Amino acid sequence: MQQGSRSVPGAISVLVSDGTRMGGQLLTDALRRSSPHFLVCACAVNSREILKALEEHEPQIALVSLNLEDGLLAGLAVLRDVHTLFPKTRPILMAEASEPEMVINAFRAGAKGIFCRTGSFEALCKCISAVHKGQIWATSDELQSVLEVLARAAPLQRFNGSRVRLTKREEEVVDLVTHGLTNREISKKLNLSAHTVKNYLFRIFDKLGISSRVELVIYALDQKEIRSTSQP
Repeated sequence: MQQGSRSVPGAISVLVSDGTRMGGQLLTDALRRSSPHFLVCACAVNSREILKALEEHEPQIALVSLNLEDGLLAGLAVLRDVHTLFPKTRPILMAEASEPEMVINAFRAGAKGIFCRTGSFEALCKCISAVHKGQIWATSDELQSVLEVLARAAPLQRFNGSRVRLTKREEEVVDLVTHGLTNREISKKLNLSAHTVKNYLFRIFDKLGISSRVELVIYALDQKEIRSTSQP
């Protein structure tokens, strides 16, 4: 596990992981060359190294490879550990392809973003920056996959419109979250303090029985689909 370089004020600290040493080093070097605003604090190739690096460096972003040295799909278990043990770190899952079941399992495990390795390096840099700002990174096709998987599952009572009532202001907050705005951006848009926006989100999560912005986006898309199909 390699250690990071010197810190730059305002830099985003990133943990890199990959299934091979060479792959991890190539990505680490690319990030370090791309911008002084990315500080790669460590490069790991297995679950043990990732968790050790998280404990030592507490990075803001963790790039978690789906397949690691210690096994295929090992990254999903790491995501759950990050979500439970290191809540301040925002994990991004990197996968070779965006399979629907993998996408929903990643978000359930705590991923804040999904990045397909077929994407460009420029897109990866944008993904890291967006997730660092509090946004969820996923393509429209990936979100659609999540909805399709949910549709095949048992109905979620917490998404039953007859049981959940959001205030007008709460609905405005939900709408802005679905458009990818951060708490700070929402506060400016609605002329509220960031603390007030955070409280709104706590109440919304409590009403809906959810715990993440991803689930909130899924809820909003689900309700939009219900409204469109119910109209004559």
